[in-house]
Amino acid sequence: MSKSVLISPSILSADFAALGQAVRDIDEAGADMIHIDVMDNHYVPNLTIGPAVVKALRPHSKKPFDVHLMVSPVDALIPMFLDAGADYITVHPDAGPHLHRTLQSIRAGGAKAGIVLNPGAPVEQVDPVLDLCDQIMIMSVNPGFGGQSFIRSQLDKIRAVRQRINASGRDILLQVDGGVNPVTAPDCIAAGATSLVAGSAVFKGAGTYAENIAALRGTPASQVA
Repeated sequence: MSKSVLISPSILSADFAALGQAVRDIDEAGADMIHIDVMDNHYVPNLTIGPAVVKALRPHSKKPFDVHLMVSPVDALIPMFLDAGADYITVHPDAGPHLHRTLQSIRAGGAKAGIVLNPGAPVEQVDPVLDLCDQIMIMSVNPGFGGQSFIRSQLDKIRAVRQRINASGRDILLQVDGGVNPVTAPDCIAAGATSLVAGSAVFKGAGTYAENIAALRGTPASQVA
C-alpha cells in the first residue's frame, strides 16, 4: 500500500453540531485534506452546507479545503467558495453550460480546479479539459448521500483516467470518492488513485480517527502513534 496516497476525510459523516471540532480532530489525526461535500437539493437529492459554513470552518485547519460542488448551475457559486477559503474546487461537467470556462474561473480565483466523473459518465469527458485539471475525481457511488457501497466497475474508469494522466505528463490528483474503506482502498490505489475521500470509514470506523485514516493507507493500528 502506498504511503503517498492523500486521505481527504469527508465531513459529511461528521457531527454537524460540532464541525469545527471535527475538522481540528481529523487534521491532528493525519488527514491530508478536508473534504467538503456541497449539495443543493437540485443536482443531487440532498441539502448540505454552503459557503458561510466553509468560511466559518476555515480557521480550524490549515490543511487544504477540498470542496466538491454537487450543485447546478455551478458558476455563480464559485466566487463564494473561493472567498470562503476553498483550495480545491471540483465540479461536475453537466453542472454548467461551459465546463472549460468554469475551470478557468476556478484557477483564475487562485484555487485548484477539478472535474468529477459520475458512475454513468464516460471517461472521455476528461479529454477536452485535461490541461485545466489539477484533480480528477471518480465517483464510486452515485452522488448525493454518504454511506453507500462501492461500485467496483469504477475501477476500470480509474485505470483509464490514470493512463490519460500519465500520458499527459501533468501532475493531476486522481481522487476516488464513495464507499472507500480499508477493503476497497487497496484496489483504488492499485488502479492508480492518489487521493481517497472517506467519510464513514473515518468518522464511524472501529478505531480512532488516526487509526481509521492510517487503515486507509494500509498501516496497522499497532503502528499508529
